[in-house]
Amino acid sequence: MLHGTDDLDDALRAWLVELAKERRFSPQTVAYYGDELRRLCAFLARHLGERPSLASLMALRPADFRAWLADRQAQGLSRGYVMRGVAAVRSFFRWLDRRRGLHNPALFALRTPAVPRRLPRPLTVEQAGELTAMLGDGAEPFVARRDLALLLLLWGCGLRIGEALGLTRSALPPDAASLRSLRVLGKGGRVRDVPVLPVVAQALADYLAACPFPQEPASPLFLGVRGGPMAADAVRRRIRHARSVLNLPDTATPHALRHSFATHLLENGADLRSIQELLGHASLSTTQKYTQVDQERLYQLYGAAHPRA
Repeated sequence: MLHGTDDLDDALRAWLVELAKERRFSPQTVAYYGDELRRLCAFLARHLGERPSLASLMALRPADFRAWLADRQAQGLSRGYVMRGVAAVRSFFRWLDRRRGLHNPALFALRTPAVPRRLPRPLTVEQAGELTAMLGDGAEPFVARRDLALLLLLWGCGLRIGEALGLTRSALPPDAASLRSLRVLGKGGRVRDVPVLPVVAQALADYLAACPFPQEPASPLFLGVRGGPMAADAVRRRIRHARSVLNLPDTATPHALRHSFATHLLENGADLRSIQELLGHASLSTTQKYTQVDQERLYQLYGAAHPRA
């Protein structure tokens, strides 16, 4: 249920549909953006004393947006969470400008505090190896081989968990062990081809050989224990259990394997532009954060090894 007048509610629905259908945002991101706009509408209903409309949004001043930020901070929300909400609202205002010809510069003139960028926290080669080895050594052959193939795709090819679970059987040739490259549909509908190491291709072939369910071309590549699409939460639960057994940090997540892929490539001499292409980043600036990770490790080695440290 939305909280604005009919014209605002209709605009919000149309915006969310465009995010999902045309810009191919993940369902989680679309839901998050929708929630943030509903929270803004709820605040404006209290702040203005009436349900907000498109006209009232266009009449908002910087002071109104500062009051909204103050209200969110008073709720004890972190700075990063507040700023993600600002990004969602700005996205909607840009859409109104582009699609409806409605322009309000007040939100974009609002000065917001900078949020320190969190650096990726990759696993070491040894940690990533331990994690994949444990999940690939389960009691049920089908589950063990599936988990090993999935984690090797994340670590060996740099896939996001959603990208890996979005693959269908048709993405692989009949002889999966011969796979040398994989076409991946990433964020924003961007398609990229990633090379596949022989060890990853063999793990995929072993998983398909152990899979007890029919493998239609359009069916999901990774299946759950009952034959339905495998859920990302199932992967996260298994990794949480494994990292508790292996005494790995809480940052050992499925996405950490993607970070590890990029960091290990950089440490072994790969250039940033190539890593950008392999990860599917739209901007090189997103990829550059891995250079900071590499530099931090260099400082740690320096501090541990230099006689004057």
